[in-house]
Amino acid sequence: MLKIAWSPEYVHPLPKGHRFPMEKYELLPEQLIYEGTVHSSNFFKPQPLPEEEIIAIHNLAYWEKLKNLQLSRSEERATGFPLSEELVKREVLIVGGSIEAANYALTHGIAMNIAGGTHHAFSDRGEGFCLLNDIALASNFLLSQGLAQKVLVVDLDVHQGNGTASIFRNRPEVFTFSMHGQKNYPHRKERSDLDVELPDGIEDDSYLKLLSSHFPRLIESFEPDFIIYQSGVDVLKTDKLGRLGMTLEGVQKRDYKVLSIAKKNNIPIMCCMGGGYSPQIRHIIEAHAQVYRLAQELFF
Repeated sequence: MLKIAWSPEYVHPLPKGHRFPMEKYELLPEQLIYEGTVHSSNFFKPQPLPEEEIIAIHNLAYWEKLKNLQLSRSEERATGFPLSEELVKREVLIVGGSIEAANYALTHGIAMNIAGGTHHAFSDRGEGFCLLNDIALASNFLLSQGLAQKVLVVDLDVHQGNGTASIFRNRPEVFTFSMHGQKNYPHRKERSDLDVELPDGIEDDSYLKLLSSHFPRLIESFEPDFIIYQSGVDVLKTDKLGRLGMTLEGVQKRDYKVLSIAKKNNIPIMCCMGGGYSPQIRHIIEAHAQVYRLAQELFF
């Protein structure tokens, strides 16, 4: 059974006019159930991640400031969110969901988190709508518990996974692969193990050729025994922050390639959702929903 981390607490209220679409975390599970892709039994409510696991990746001083709501105004602005106790609790729940989903993926081949993909969070600070890095925390959990020896992070959000790249800069057991907009946020990029920078306006065929030229070779050369897939949909042409030119069909082909190669090679994969900022929420929901349909089709 496909297991999906979700909680009503994922849907955190933000000030009117805020550009981050929190409503997608409520609408996506409703859509998946409505269309029959999944049932309510597919969802599990994650548990908050214990503090000792958080500080295995995140600097203790940063975590103390975050949980006590003591970020400076500039630090808070960098996150893009108005800081609150509820927001921090939401983030702790999301990172717990990614770790639980990773555990389910070991059993079922794949599992998902409706949220997550918080790849801009560094060990000592938050950035870009990310407070804690669920990709890094899940990777570290798998490695520290002996559940995986090599983790491949496949980050296909339009924005570089700069926090993840920084955290694992000197960790050869984690390979960070990021395909992202060359001229997009963050303006100061970190160095992933493999960065593929994309020109503005790139369309489906060119994007998919690049993915096909790199991803299968990484499977052969790095030989991962676990994949974490950041499947952001801000690569869409309709996305107001993306600057690329991909269609819904192109995003579906992207997701199919990642999931099908994982399945073919018997590599467990955990998928976290990442960004999506199209003006019409239906485009965001449909683009995210595709990866869940593919998971059911390929793995169950």
